[in-house]
Amino acid sequence: MPIHRFDPPCRGPVGLLRQALVLFGLILLALSSASVGTPGGAAQVFGPVHVLTINGGIGPATTDYIRRGLADAAEAGAAAVVLQIDTPGGLDAATRDINKAILASSVPVIAWVAPEGARAASAGTYILYACHLAAMAPATVLGAATPVSLTGAGSEGDPGSGRTGAGQPEAESDGKSESGDHGRQTREQDEPGREGTEQSGRAMERKVINDAVAYLRGLAELRGRSVAFAEAAVREARTLTASEAVQQGVVELIAVDIASLLEQADGRAVSVLDQDRVLATAGAVVQVIEPDWRSRLLSVITDPSVAYLLLLVGLYGLVFEGYSPGAVLPGVIGAIALLLALYALQVLPVNYVGVLLIVLGVVLMAFELMAPSFGVLGIGGVIALVAGSLLLFDTDVPGFGVPGRLVLGVGFASGLMFLAVLALALRARTRPVGTGAEALLGAIARVESGFPGRGLVRVNGEVWQAVCDQALPTGVLVEVCRIEGLTLHVAPTSAARSSPASERMAMP
Repeated sequence: MPIHRFDPPCRGPVGLLRQALVLFGLILLALSSASVGTPGGAAQVFGPVHVLTINGGIGPATTDYIRRGLADAAEAGAAAVVLQIDTPGGLDAATRDINKAILASSVPVIAWVAPEGARAASAGTYILYACHLAAMAPATVLGAATPVSLTGAGSEGDPGSGRTGAGQPEAESDGKSESGDHGRQTREQDEPGREGTEQSGRAMERKVINDAVAYLRGLAELRGRSVAFAEAAVREARTLTASEAVQQGVVELIAVDIASLLEQADGRAVSVLDQDRVLATAGAVVQVIEPDWRSRLLSVITDPSVAYLLLLVGLYGLVFEGYSPGAVLPGVIGAIALLLALYALQVLPVNYVGVLLIVLGVVLMAFELMAPSFGVLGIGGVIALVAGSLLLFDTDVPGFGVPGRLVLGVGFASGLMFLAVLALALRARTRPVGTGAEALLGAIARVESGFPGRGLVRVNGEVWQAVCDQALPTGVLVEVCRIEGLTLHVAPTSAARSSPASERMAMP
């Protein structure tokens, strides 16, 4: 039979060397498998993908929602956060706060302008530039990042365009027209303050635009995106479609849905807090994070129309409580509404002249009710209320102003309320006196005793001394004709004697 020989393992230096080589190879294999697919040894993160949504105007509630969403994503170990954007713009302070949260986030943030037909205008462009990766759905646009509060500032001519306030060229002729020179000199002499005001306004406009350009250029340089479009979007309100944005290096991807976005983003390297990070988003679990009750409540309170109505409810509630002390309910509702309104106003771009005009209007209408002035105070109050409502919010950002119809409705309702109270006051002045001795004139009384001469009569449940020259039996009805001190002069009346209604009036 064959003999199988089994050589024993080497126990000498050769065997030890072989074991060391095998161990070293296993270590290299483990290191290579840990870094596979991660250029430069960057760490690869696996986890869910959180989706946050910006829909509509960007304000304080949006800032709170995004901040909390990024913090929750970091705690959950999310692989990335997708910021789905569809906005016409928003407040500058809120936009910068959101960008600060994105820049400080330890989780990669992917901006995605979606769904189809959405836009990332104005503030949305700034947020897109701040995100680590940018994508757009087909048929979407971005850009138009000029600060909208400057809209109309150059309605009388662009800075440096050589146009006057009338919109005409500064020199209509070659300078040989004496009448033209004279007219120009006259305008300069008559309107020295206007030219200074225009120059000051244009200087302020240039400051704001240059600040916005520098801010967006800084974000573009940080993320490696188009600096040229960043400047054009602010200075010229340029816009781009999705395909144009990819061609010009403004966004990196075009994705029709969230699955396509995560598939294309997978394996891309981004810089998060100065560290390279490779996205691992293909097949990741998608978690859509909806605003919680706190963010929704904040969104409702900070809505300009709601804040405006809360301010009015608070002021009117305190006024009604002052008119009827002890009613409690108007005062409680007014105090709560006023505090909520003050909180909303301190985070919104408010013109405090408008707030003061609204307060003045309510105070004037209250004074009109206390000390009638034939409508002067009331009409002035309505005018101040409407003017303050129009000036309340100092911004042209879409969605952050009080609708004109609401202002007119409030002014009309306040005017009607004022007229109704004034009509009631005038009616009360013409109404017969209902209390005191004067109210007894013409009243029907019932004879209690006496007469002719002096006797007693009962009127309105009270017994009065009365005088009558005629003999009056007890129980007959008489009419009060005259009052002298505490004595009534009465006379019998057949109509009163036969009237059941009069008899009821005379009963105690």
